[in-house]
Amino acid sequence: MNRQLIRSYILLVAVAILLFTVPVAFTLTKQLRDDTELSVQREATTMALLLGDGDEASCRALTKMAEAYADETKDEVQVTATDRCAADLPRPRQDAALTKAREEGHSTTDWGSDFIWGRELVITVPAKNDGQAVGAVRIVYSTSGLTRRLWTIWGFRAGLAVAVLGVAALIGAVVARRLTRPLRELNAMASKFSDGDLTARSPVTGPPETQTLARTLNQGAERLDTLVASQRIFVADASHQLRTPLTALRLSLDNIADGVDDEFVREDVEQATAEVVRMSRLVNGLLVLARAEAKVTAAEPLSLPDLVNERLAVWRPAADERGVTVALRGSIDGRLLVLTSPGHLDQVLDNVLSNALEVSPDGGTITVRMESQGEEVVLSVLDGGPGMSDPEKSRAFDRFWRGQGLTGRSGSGLGLAVVKQLVTDDGGTVTLRDAPGGGLCVEIRLRAANR
Repeated sequence: MNRQLIRSYILLVAVAILLFTVPVAFTLTKQLRDDTELSVQREATTMALLLGDGDEASCRALTKMAEAYADETKDEVQVTATDRCAADLPRPRQDAALTKAREEGHSTTDWGSDFIWGRELVITVPAKNDGQAVGAVRIVYSTSGLTRRLWTIWGFRAGLAVAVLGVAALIGAVVARRLTRPLRELNAMASKFSDGDLTARSPVTGPPETQTLARTLNQGAERLDTLVASQRIFVADASHQLRTPLTALRLSLDNIADGVDDEFVREDVEQATAEVVRMSRLVNGLLVLARAEAKVTAAEPLSLPDLVNERLAVWRPAADERGVTVALRGSIDGRLLVLTSPGHLDQVLDNVLSNALEVSPDGGTITVRMESQGEEVVLSVLDGGPGMSDPEKSRAFDRFWRGQGLTGRSGSGLGLAVVKQLVTDDGGTVTLRDAPGGGLCVEIRLRAANR
């Protein structure tokens, strides 16, 4: 927008210069031409009068005047020879202008070109005596001096126009930045808001329209901040209210199982305990999903290798119990930074690694790969399980959808939905594809942070 404003301002100034400066330059050019023609015409007329008198004194005066004029202006004075005054001056060539002057008694002016002027200005004036043309005086005036003055006139105005446009560009830049500053502040607020900073507000400055927009956005931000705060309170209350009775119910079932000798009753209690455990997972998944949708934290640069190594250290003991190898590939230094909200990537890795460990066969391998691809960082988790069909992949991110594998029997159906929500909130993408050699590959693309 700044560039458009500056271009518009410069175009306006250029049009003003064109309307006021160019006509003045043309007027000065015409005035220069007319003044020169008048001056040369006057000199030629004076000499023609001397030539028309024809006496000895006039002829001497004509010769001296012509020689002095030629020495002063470096121009040439040509005179037709007459019986009355044989002036010792160059003779003009016979042409239509000379014929018109001698026979018709009319002066002629020839600039040598229809465009401004040519190399020479030729003025022919008849010399008369008693109303009869007795000769003619011709002055051949070089226009080189006029051309230099013409370039001076146009060059000065062109330089002045360039200087004015340069100043206009500077003024336009200052004015454009001043006019667009409220919009930049609104954009900065919107950027912070989209990154999760719900406390961001825009100053109410600028034109009335911008002030109205800023007030509207600030009011909307205040309302949204209030709604999110209410949701946080609800999530915290729900977490406490739901987890506590489920924990108490599980403890009660464990106590009942310890005091029951009947195998049928024990089997029923264990089944009820498994359902409580599944319900606990479901509640935890819903709470995590609610927090993710609330997007209460802003993304910040974090070291991906550090986060991955931390989560792998937590999951390796569980993998070792089943003889599953967890291999890390790709960049392992701490300079691979990604933009993610604190805690989001931990939850993502926990869900993906949990699923991978459940479907991997005993003695299998889970491969975690990290690599940088331009402005993105790709995190891939590959397992050696049965994988998914294309229809299953298309529904895997739906809430409460459970596949036919191991995770379908024991999972809550929220793990991948939580993964997608968290990754999307951080500006990334997550896709499922077949792993080389069988199994499933969960590919997570995150925004790379500037180092």
